[in-house]
Amino acid sequence: MQNISIELKKSFFTASEQEVFSAGDMSVSLFRYDSGVEALRLKNNRGHLIVLPFMGQMVWEAVFDGVSLGMKSMFKQPRPATDILQTYGCFAYHSGLLRNGCPSPEDTHALHGEMPCAPMDRAHILCGEDQGGFYVALVSEWEYAMGFGNHYLATPRIVLRPNESLFDLEMKVQNLSGAPMDLMYISHVNFGLVKDGKIFQAADFSPSDTCVRTSIPGHIQPTPVYQALIDELAKHPDRSEVLHDVAQYNPEQVFFIRHLKSDPNGLTHMMVRRPEQDGFYMSWSPKDMPKTIRWILCNSDQEVGAFALPGSCEPEGYLAEKAKGNVRSLAGGETAHFKVRLGYLDRQGADGVQAAITSLNTPSA
Repeated sequence: MQNISIELKKSFFTASEQEVFSAGDMSVSLFRYDSGVEALRLKNNRGHLIVLPFMGQMVWEAVFDGVSLGMKSMFKQPRPATDILQTYGCFAYHSGLLRNGCPSPEDTHALHGEMPCAPMDRAHILCGEDQGGFYVALVSEWEYAMGFGNHYLATPRIVLRPNESLFDLEMKVQNLSGAPMDLMYISHVNFGLVKDGKIFQAADFSPSDTCVRTSIPGHIQPTPVYQALIDELAKHPDRSEVLHDVAQYNPEQVFFIRHLKSDPNGLTHMMVRRPEQDGFYMSWSPKDMPKTIRWILCNSDQEVGAFALPGSCEPEGYLAEKAKGNVRSLAGGETAHFKVRLGYLDRQGADGVQAAITSLNTPSA
């Protein structure tokens, strides 16, 4: 079929949710939160996504087969914000792009950069067919321009298909300047914390493959108990493979997952299997996103089991990442493309992914 595109205007969004597109079991509806933030519900017969088309194309909510995938937070709805901490309750956001991570006292950038709450210039619904079959997508655009500075076009895209509980989250960045620009990107997906969930990854739970962050960012006030936990996990990261004692992750704990193995298609796979035997899942290309972070947090206001945050850098701020060689340079006119596939797996799907990851971890005869 021929692609159909529907341009979105902020005036289309009202307090009353209204359907603007449907095809078979798929539909798109628009509404505006009481806070004033515009939202789009992308729905199929397995569940739905709530996306903020004009606010960084943040994914506020993801629910499939009746299971909510996102973090627990104090925010009941998105709030107008320029800083991600002012509305930190979403399922996923695009972190970066010129700067990223937790700034050190010497850094000058905001937490996770300028992209998470970016005021998008345009957004449109796109539906059609490709090699994967029928799809419905939301595409947003933001032209970043700074006098005597950087100039780029960010194009986030989210794609859902019929009968699927997995979806694609993409970011395309084009340097519109003739000069090179720094690029730091992380696909920041905040899955909910699964008590007694087991993590499956195509890497060992060894100190060389599952590395504990030993530096402590400024927003954390360490205690002797917390320092002892870091020291213990640094020696025995396999104790984080099953999330038994989630209360110990207060304050947060961060891991760097390294040496991930890929399948013949160049993709790695990661899953948290719930006690119900279903699972939360992510897949991506380590060639495009060679760094992977794990962020676990459990306190009275927030619970996050972000078992995989793939990206081009780690989250320790611009200066630290620059020193580690993790800041990519995007040449004038060059385009970078990042893509993750993620979502919910029923028991059968989780069985298949577990077998695939086990196969990647099994040495060839």
